[in-house]
Amino acid sequence: MLPCNHDHPHPDLTALGGHMPDIDSLYDLSEVFRVFGDSTRIRILYALFESELCVCDIAALLGMTQSAVSHQLRILKDAKLVRFRREGKSVFYALDDDHVRMILRVGMEHLNHTR
Repeated sequence: MLPCNHDHPHPDLTALGGHMPDIDSLYDLSEVFRVFGDSTRIRILYALFESELCVCDIAALLGMTQSAVSHQLRILKDAKLVRFRREGKSVFYALDDDHVRMILRVGMEHLNHTR
């Protein structure tokens, strides 16, 4: 390893800077991961992993109040991690797309690999 010279950064590392996403994109990414950082929201996402559900089904499945589930679903919807559709008076929620499913799957694979 080369010693660090604060006056002259290593050229190979400086070249990586051109491949870094812009600061706004990195901020947005950190916000997505912040939303994933809540175990209640992770439980809701896993409840929706296989199929769409209404708020009352999610609440019953997770042993939560409908109000608490609705609050978390609003956060997940704002982060574009879940979507919803109306059917009469009922509202059904689902994972927004396969990217969300992939993030959950890769996270679990990482945990299983490190155990």
